[in-house]
Amino acid sequence: MAGSEGPLKGVKVLDLSRILAGPTCTQLLGDLGASVIKIENPSTGGDDTRQWGPPYVEDAQGNRSDLSAYFMSANRNKKSVAIDITTPQGQSEIKRLASHADILIENFKPGGLAKYGLDYASLSPEFPSLVYCSISGYGQTGPNASKPGYDLMAQGYGGIMSLTGEPDGAPMKVGVGIADVMCGMYASVGILAALRHRDQTGEGQQIDLALVDAQIAWLINEGVNYLTSGNVPQRRGNGHPNIVPYDVYETADGHVILAVGNDSQFRRFCEFIKCPDLADDPRFATNPARLDHRDALNAVLRPAVKTYSSETIIAQLEARKVPVGPVQTLDQVFATDQVESRQMQIAMQAAPGDVQLIGNPLKLSRTPVTYRAAPPVCGADTQAVLSAENPFDD
Repeated sequence: MAGSEGPLKGVKVLDLSRILAGPTCTQLLGDLGASVIKIENPSTGGDDTRQWGPPYVEDAQGNRSDLSAYFMSANRNKKSVAIDITTPQGQSEIKRLASHADILIENFKPGGLAKYGLDYASLSPEFPSLVYCSISGYGQTGPNASKPGYDLMAQGYGGIMSLTGEPDGAPMKVGVGIADVMCGMYASVGILAALRHRDQTGEGQQIDLALVDAQIAWLINEGVNYLTSGNVPQRRGNGHPNIVPYDVYETADGHVILAVGNDSQFRRFCEFIKCPDLADDPRFATNPARLDHRDALNAVLRPAVKTYSSETIIAQLEARKVPVGPVQTLDQVFATDQVESRQMQIAMQAAPGDVQLIGNPLKLSRTPVTYRAAPPVCGADTQAVLSAENPFDD
């Protein structure tokens, strides 16, 4: 990790988190230049996600490493240090690392670190400038504080599953662990805000962040739709609650996305599908009217769109400045020149061999993100870190 750069160069992060929310946060901080030491339990083989495979990275002889694809998705730009925090020696080692750290992040159950003297109340008197981020399922307070938190449970409890899926189908989770990922995003924002306060005042603080709170926060328009109207939103498949047509439509050879955001776009769309009269029909002339007559409009649009190939409808609507796009599989996504141009797929050299990872979307003109170290095997940096005078030195 020599030569690390970035806007967070010099910031030191002690990462006691595992699985996805915390590691997503600390990978982002690492990409931005922070030095991150990831603590892993040697008796369990480290972060749980190391066992969440296949697929795994294999060495040249075909031997499986502990680098699962899941683990690698959130753990580059970190050093892995194996410490058993249940032992006095392990607790002493964590406190020594904390003495050098600017930030500590953990996702144990509320109170889970108190018995080891590693909770915020125990550490803050000794390290008053420490920014301490605690991630849990339901937060440090409230009637559900003691319950475990997992992405699927947060999606269910927080309401997003009730909005996702076909109208007559079962509640459906999002295809990736989005509650965890968004919680990690909120954590990084909170940490940077607390770090700003620390730099101005010298005062650290605890950040109390719940998966469920973060999930509820990103209900966004549907959440406020309910709070404003009192009407419980219903599942609409890929349909939009406030815009029509804004949906996935079947074509002659696949599917396309139509996102007709205003009345002039709707008129141009109707002209293309040879149904110009729809734009003058009082039921469909305005977006509020189209919302009221969603089913009647789709009864006309769906068979009309199905007469065109995906390629034709995308090309023709793009030419008419009507928002339209493909529904791509991941092989198509990563084969696009857009992904190549934006460096959204990157190659790194890990201990067992080359790995392919998803790039960071942040493009900073002065202090770009850096990819300094591939995801580590469990405990790879234990000896070097624990024997160093300054363990966060790159």
